[in-house]
Amino acid sequence: MKVYTGGTFDLFHYGHVEFLKNCAALGYVVVSLNTDEFVTQYKSSPTVMSLPERMCVVESCRYVSSVVVNSGGKDSKPAIESVNPDVIAIGDDWKEKDYHAQMGFNQRWLDQRGISIQYIPYTKTISTTQIKERLR
Repeated sequence: MKVYTGGTFDLFHYGHVEFLKNCAALGYVVVSLNTDEFVTQYKSSPTVMSLPERMCVVESCRYVSSVVVNSGGKDSKPAIESVNPDVIAIGDDWKEKDYHAQMGFNQRWLDQRGISIQYIPYTKTISTTQIKERLR
């Protein structure tokens, strides 16, 4: 099974590792990384690590099969279609949010492509934001 997941993965930490390990339990994992420009626009602050640095780190994780760039920004459909996944894996912190709108697709679009959503437990004890706070 091919698993797609996307994100920024800045300041790669054990929460990212646990998430990707759970993704790998489902199958072949492809991570789509957001561009620096999109992250700055979306989060109103730049990444600490550049896209090439983040790619290098994420590619080195043993739970990741390959990495692609989400060059579509807010519209993740082109990146998803380039991977042609069976499953999109996301953190369960998105269960109460509108993930479909965030990614630029709807359930019909997923159904037409035979893609399901799988929620992965979110590690609540660590985040990139928390690491940044520690450094301050």
